[in-house]
Amino acid sequence: MTATTQPAAPDTTNDREPLLVVDDWKTYFKTAGGLLRAVDGVSLRVDAGSTIGLVGESGSGKTILSRSILGLVRSRRKVEPGGTITYDGVVINKLSPKERRRYWGKDMAMVFQNPMTSLNPVLTIGRQLTEVLTLHLGMSKALARARAVELLESVGIPEPKKRADEFPHQLSGGMRQRVTIAIALSCNPRLLLADEPTTALDVTVQAQILDLLDEQQSARDMTMILVTHDLGVVAGRTDTVAVMYAGKIVEIAPTKTLFTETRHPYAEALMRSIPTMDAPNHTRLFTIPGRPAQLTGEPKGCRFAPRCSYAQEKCLTEQPPLVAPERPDHSFACWFPVGTKPGQEALERNLSAGQTAAGTSMSLMTVLGA
Repeated sequence: MTATTQPAAPDTTNDREPLLVVDDWKTYFKTAGGLLRAVDGVSLRVDAGSTIGLVGESGSGKTILSRSILGLVRSRRKVEPGGTITYDGVVINKLSPKERRRYWGKDMAMVFQNPMTSLNPVLTIGRQLTEVLTLHLGMSKALARARAVELLESVGIPEPKKRADEFPHQLSGGMRQRVTIAIALSCNPRLLLADEPTTALDVTVQAQILDLLDEQQSARDMTMILVTHDLGVVAGRTDTVAVMYAGKIVEIAPTKTLFTETRHPYAEALMRSIPTMDAPNHTRLFTIPGRPAQLTGEPKGCRFAPRCSYAQEKCLTEQPPLVAPERPDHSFACWFPVGTKPGQEALERNLSAGQTAAGTSMSLMTVLGA
């Protein structure tokens, strides 16, 4: 496989100008175990009006990256980050906290994972909505109240006037999440970050919330970043998918391409872990062997190597770059990609060394004969 130089932020199929460009971004924290690389050199281009999915296991860096984009990472243990985050031509990570707050709500907004913790339990729903409208748009209390009721109605909440006078604990989980979406959309932001917005909800309500986000994104021509651990969620709902592992993007491609031409073994493993409707009863679900990578220390090779069915000795010592050897909008970081001749040969070598075809591998060291 011939490697090509990776652009600062991989291209997508969208011809519109990028609204957001993340270039070699790093978010590190000081811990007792050493420097924790929560986000480690991520580059990302998000075109205006598009929807991009950020996918990966818990702890892969998705939430820290999305919070870093908004400037919400606050910790005494945080190390001064590297890289740049450019929003609509402005390098926003260079702005002061006061200057950056001007973008919150009006330009960029976020739907958080757990509505019960993101909503203030001692304020009514109406108060929490009108507060945003009066602060960012300068509305009068009466006008903000009327607009709050309209917003509640627009996200499908029944009896919006009544609900505006209720407290978060009086609403169901799905309705609370609709309220957080209404708050996020109240000032018509151009960029919406949805951080696992359906995790705390049952399956039926999950679909309703995702459909609601789709409708609002289309109606408002918003740009959206959808953060999730489930590839099934982003299928059909995004233009591009970026797969994260251990603080890095390991594969990024148009959604259809990622599902049909998967190249990184971690992305392939995530695909295999999705339950299928046509599987026989009592079929054992596929799980990725091993544990997520440690984010402390100075890793030398590929961080997924200890859990990878394709890994070779090179993977332990050399970290693969994120490159686009096949097409400009499909980048991946792997020495032995899935679906290629080098990848197939690597897998066959591991299988002949004793690794099971089911993918429940032995220790990588055992496979390599160490």
